[in-house]
Amino acid sequence: MRYELYYWPTIQGRGEFVRLALEQGGADYLDVARTSRGMAAMNRMLREATGSRPPFAPPFLKFGKVVVSQTANILLSLGPRLGLAPKDAASRHFVNGVQLTIADLVAEAHDTHHPVAVSLYYARQKKEAKRRAKEFREQRMPKYLGYFERIVAGNKGVVAGRAISYADLSLFQVVEGLRYAFPRTMKALERSHRRLVALHDRVAELPRIAAYLASERRLPFNEDGIFRRYPELDAEARRS
Repeated sequence: MRYELYYWPTIQGRGEFVRLALEQGGADYLDVARTSRGMAAMNRMLREATGSRPPFAPPFLKFGKVVVSQTANILLSLGPRLGLAPKDAASRHFVNGVQLTIADLVAEAHDTHHPVAVSLYYARQKKEAKRRAKEFREQRMPKYLGYFERIVAGNKGVVAGRAISYADLSLFQVVEGLRYAFPRTMKALERSHRRLVALHDRVAELPRIAAYLASERRLPFNEDGIFRRYPELDAEARRS
């Protein structure tokens, strides 16, 4: 089975959660928009190719005649296919729930630099962004990371079961993204989230993930993606 991933070609964004699963699963996949005429193909898919059931926006994944959209939904579909999901139904639903919670965090991280409107440049909402980022750093980041820490601590170092799941790969990306966007805050918070950091390090050392991170396929973070580094939005987290 060959997979076709449709996502923006210059950013990690939400598509990176899918890329990590495809890489760790050893999947044969094409990152369509990064190929010649790939953007035209993606736009054509959005307009025409899926008839009455088009995806709203990237990322979406095509395999065979099936098109699946939304990051968590894609990973729910890919997990069992790539050996990245638990076998029992209860655990699979739990992993999906964690992935949906990660999606909530990602949306809030994005809104730290675009709290008013996605259509406005950051410079036009800087004042509101500073206020939103302060709330995110001091209240939301500790709450999310504390939840993930508690899960990992209660499940022998992973999200569920004994093996790495797609949610573990996504938590790796969360730590990477927050380190990029909020390095000072993360430096303070990581001291009390050691199991989550250990999971991050474990994922980074997986042979397929390590090879991917060292390759040109792994796009660098930048200020067009979800996790953006604006020093004025970062500060040390308040100590509890």
